[in-house]
Amino acid sequence: QLIAESDLKDLGLHTEMLVDSCVDLYNSGKVTGRKKKIDHFKMTYTFAMGTKKLYDFLHRNPTCASYPVNYVNDPRMICLNPKVTAINNAVEVDLFSQICSESAGYRQVSGTGGQLDFIFGAFNSTGGKGIISMTSTYKDKDGTVKSRIVPTLQTGAIVTVPRSISHYIVTEYGIAMMKGKSTWQRAEALVNIAHPDFREELIKEALKMKIWTRSKKQD
Repeated sequence: QLIAESDLKDLGLHTEMLVDSCVDLYNSGKVTGRKKKIDHFKMTYTFAMGTKKLYDFLHRNPTCASYPVNYVNDPRMICLNPKVTAINNAVEVDLFSQICSESAGYRQVSGTGGQLDFIFGAFNSTGGKGIISMTSTYKDKDGTVKSRIVPTLQTGAIVTVPRSISHYIVTEYGIAMMKGKSTWQRAEALVNIAHPDFREELIKEALKMKIWTRSKKQD
């Protein structure tokens, strides 16, 4: 909705899953595909899931192009388009900027999906941005509020995106850019977008891990 109401224009769509909001975006006139370098003027996707509105939109629509997942999710194809913006969610992110998006400790909560593919594709796209957008906190089954930004991932947590290609981490408290940053710079940036109630504890843990002191000395 925010994109549909923005001043953005001539957007291109290349996604694993096509949903109802993609129809709304197209109908708003924001999506044209005019600037895409591959699948020019096409809304590229692998599968669609939504309401009747979505399926009616897809029916015999020459604008929509469904391809196998080994094409749509191939980072080598994704990066051919300039300024690719890949937006995904996460379960937790540690101070080293490792991203876990599919497990809570040992418990599997989701599949890997195309997250790594699209983050990597955006990372290598000219002017691209791989974005992990998440709330700073969540409530566990007992109702306890916990931080999604943690010193280290839970034991058994699956690393969905390695720190080497972490790009942007976003919460309601700001944006942390990871690309090209040292470990202590990443830790500092992530603490700054964590929920204020957890920042002091994160700093204490970062000090114990020796990934905070050097950053402060450099400042």
